[in-house]
Amino acid sequence: MDAYIDIETSYEMEITVIGIYLSNRRFKQFIGSQLTRDSILNSLKGVKRIFTYNGDRFDIPMIRRVFDVDLTTEFECFDLMRECHRKKLYGGLKGVERILGIRRKTEGIDGYQAMRLWHEYKEYGNNRALKVLLMYNKEDTVNLCRIKQLILKRYGKEGIAT
Repeated sequence: MDAYIDIETSYEMEITVIGIYLSNRRFKQFIGSQLTRDSILNSLKGVKRIFTYNGDRFDIPMIRRVFDVDLTTEFECFDLMRECHRKKLYGGLKGVERILGIRRKTEGIDGYQAMRLWHEYKEYGNNRALKVLLMYNKEDTVNLCRIKQLILKRYGKEGIAT
């Protein structure tokens, strides 16, 4: 089974949300006190491969630093950003989504705005901000699977794990 992982962080570079989408179409999301080493590892039981976007440089090292979990020793890890660049697909995750025709409910929100949404929730109890942040993270996470599928369909299997 494959897993697609995306994290959100605060201004202080703390992990605020982790989204995990499994190839069996189950989605798990952790925030606040739910963010633990055990919750991450338990949600990845049965997973063989993990896909991220810029995860080699951001998500995986952050998870390692915060939770003392090195996903690269437990799973095969693939950074879809590298594969997108090999296919000349640039512009960050949102840019690649636009190129591939993937639409979002959270259009216009980026990583910096995600930090602002978390701040609004934590400092002011703005539950609407949390709801938008969670939807943004879910779209980021689920769209990793869609990107992988579209790359395979349009460009073939060369260089990407199937």
